[in-house]
Amino acid sequence: MLNSKKQKKIFKEVDKKTSYKIEDAINITKKFTSQNFDESIDVAISLGIDPKKSDQLIRGAISLPKGIAKKVKVAVFASGSDLEKAKSAGADLYGDDELVEKVKSGNINFDKCISTPEMMSKVGTLGQILGPKGLMPNPKLGTVTKNIEDMIKKIKAGQTEYKTEKGGIVHVCVGKSSFSSQDIVNNIKFLYKELNKAKPSTSKGTFIKNISLNSTMGPGLKVDLTSII
Repeated sequence: MLNSKKQKKIFKEVDKKTSYKIEDAINITKKFTSQNFDESIDVAISLGIDPKKSDQLIRGAISLPKGIAKKVKVAVFASGSDLEKAKSAGADLYGDDELVEKVKSGNINFDKCISTPEMMSKVGTLGQILGPKGLMPNPKLGTVTKNIEDMIKKIKAGQTEYKTEKGGIVHVCVGKSSFSSQDIVNNIKFLYKELNKAKPSTSKGTFIKNISLNSTMGPGLKVDLTSII
């Protein structure tokens, strides 16, 4: 039941059956965002894969042209001289055994984490805690590395991760409602190209089947793929 002026306006102006050109979808989405906080703009991308086959699942990390303007708290598992490197590069949390114990006790006050290769034998014991939260350091994502300074800078600059979720769908934040429409368009087009590059060789036919766009508290809009290509 519609219970607010905003919901009634959305119901009146948004056609859930229509596939909007990317620029129109963004402008409509921004129109209904809150004036009280800077809502995230997200896309849900349905892929032409069989999610039951592990060799068709994709996962990676990209740096969008405009970033995502989200302040990310980074934790680094390191020891020795690497601790000073983490501190100098702007890590919010850093430590060795002490940080491992904090996480074991349930103190997870960070959004991303990095580990040096030397610390992974200890960080590996946190798999059941960090894994379900999508926080486990992973060599394929560059978060298990000796070059922790570079990875901290990438994450702080807006590097975002993506992975196939249930039903073969990928959800990615592509910006904030405060971004210009063109900046969001550029982020989405860049994401579209990068995802196509990640297409598994075993996936046949159309890889990106459809895309929908929404803000944190706004309606979902179908996007016309021809306006992205």
